[in-house]
Amino acid sequence: MRKALRWLLALTVLIGTLGTAGAATAADAAGTTDIKERLLSIPGMSLVEEKPYTGYRFFVLNYTQPVDHHRPSKGTFQQRITVLHKDVSRPTVFFTSGYNVSTTPRRSEPTQIVDGNQVSLEYRFFTPSRPAPADWSKLDIWQAASDQHRVFKALKGIYSKNWISTGGSKGGMTATYYERFYPRDMDGVVAYVAPNDVVNKEDSAYDRFFARVGTKECRDRLNGVQREALVRREPLEKKYAAYAEENGLTFTTIGSLDKAYEATVLDYVWGFWQYSLLSDCDQIPADAKNATDDAIWDSVDTISGFSAYADQGLTTYTPYYYQAGTQLGAPTIRFPHVEKQYIRYGYQPPRNFVPRDIPMKFQPSAMRDVDTWVRHHARQMLFVYGQNDPWGAEPFRVGKGAKDSYVMTAPGMNHGANVAGLVPEQKALATARILDWAGVASGSVQANPQAAKPLAKFDAKLDKRDQQREMTLRP
Repeated sequence: MRKALRWLLALTVLIGTLGTAGAATAADAAGTTDIKERLLSIPGMSLVEEKPYTGYRFFVLNYTQPVDHHRPSKGTFQQRITVLHKDVSRPTVFFTSGYNVSTTPRRSEPTQIVDGNQVSLEYRFFTPSRPAPADWSKLDIWQAASDQHRVFKALKGIYSKNWISTGGSKGGMTATYYERFYPRDMDGVVAYVAPNDVVNKEDSAYDRFFARVGTKECRDRLNGVQREALVRREPLEKKYAAYAEENGLTFTTIGSLDKAYEATVLDYVWGFWQYSLLSDCDQIPADAKNATDDAIWDSVDTISGFSAYADQGLTTYTPYYYQAGTQLGAPTIRFPHVEKQYIRYGYQPPRNFVPRDIPMKFQPSAMRDVDTWVRHHARQMLFVYGQNDPWGAEPFRVGKGAKDSYVMTAPGMNHGANVAGLVPEQKALATARILDWAGVASGSVQANPQAAKPLAKFDAKLDKRDQQREMTLRP
């Protein structure tokens, strides 16, 4: 009798539990459970802060991640993410810059196009998302892709509609690597201005780019200033030393002020084309040989930034340079307009920009693997490049094995190239494919892709791009 009563009591409790769970599920589906509660109910998720923005909820969060996804029991760290919440009934865009995450509400272009939610992830080892102590061997593209995979799995139960991953520059690379390792997670990929350095030691594509980009007049102006800055190294380095003392800059990592000076000057031409337009060339001194020292200094500082190779400028980007020197690769270019006696170091390798107590060994197979996969297995991927962007000299390409995948180039644009900058026919096609991948393409768009337009209105504040003036060896 007692056993029967215990069984009946247990059954009653079980039915009550199932009923509560069913009610909770129904409430969630109806959107009656607060989104903050739902996010914070995810194991390992904690709130840093919530910021208001009209039409959205914006959360800065920490998520507990394994330091090593191969051995999850061997320690964890807190990875920072943000959620720009619109509605669980809308698609979600997974954004990463490949660097730090912005804690200001921002909307990537695909998020505006699909009028959706956006989840943004800080790349592992960029502070504060850095394990302590930092085992740098756990900073690689597979570990980072696995970070994204875990975040996606944690949030997919809340944001159940289609997902698209995106990012610009290193963020575009990150979205591509994520797709390579976890091709079943996303419904589409939009990778902006993503470099693809397949063979690290073969960089002639960059030399060909600089030989023909823009106009001869503009190239001559830029080459003239760069050469003159090296010819006048002695007086300008005195100015640099005073600048460094005034701003508390040190040069322990790169090794000397002289190395930092040359690195900054050699970045000058690259930096112009990365961040500027051909129409900006009239701001470059036309007659470098007769320009003042101040005019040469100011032009180089404006474009390259003399603080970039100081310890204070390098520290934030140590994780990038580590990856460039272990997997991503880095460009090496020639300077035919500068006599050899004026160049002491050339384009310096990433090893020079990472503290020597961090070991580095290059893995030449990493980028070849990704490139081969994209060429033969890409599905629903869009790569967008800028015609005048140096980083586009070595782009991703799609081959016969790829399906519903595209490479498009925005004429005249730099490292800020986007879908909006494409020629009208490609702009409409790209927009239509993004809407379709997100599951929100209307019947009229499906019938006529040229009718495709972003679903959300442009918001000057929300859609402002946080493009840091990173020095040019950082994509």
